Amino acid sequence: MQPAKEVSFKKFIPAIIWLLVVLILIMIPGKQLPESEFLFEIDFDKFVHVGIFGLLAVLFSWPFYKTTIPKNKKILYFIIIAVLTSAFGYSTELMQKYWAQGRSYSVMDWLADTGGALGAFIFCRIFFTRRGTDTTK
Repeated sequence: MQPAKEVSFKKFIPAIIWLLVVLILIMIPGKQLPESEFLFEIDFDKFVHVGIFGLLAVLFSWPFYKTTIPKNKKILYFIIIAVLTSAFGYSTELMQKYWAQGRSYSVMDWLADTGGALGAFIFCRIFFTRRGTDTTK
């Protein structure tokens, strides 16, 4: 299969859908969220934040995977996506603080969001820029 020369909008549709799902999830009122003492003790919600925002960054990076875009430009896109994902994580914390009933702002949640974005960047940097997928090296 020949690498794509350009990135088409339709390849971003899964990322956009996931972004909308994240927006819905962060606006669920606090009293509708499941509670578990064990999960609270191990800060399970931080792992959830890492996964949700890591997946978001990977989905937005995916369209660049098999393209003829030079490796260094792909890496720049991955950095931009990770930074924007972290900024989106921060904005979701503000949305929860001001608009979601029974939810609050948490710096630790935002740091977990940022950790997911950073993990996604590292993953994409390693696996989406391999020689076999980059025709320009």
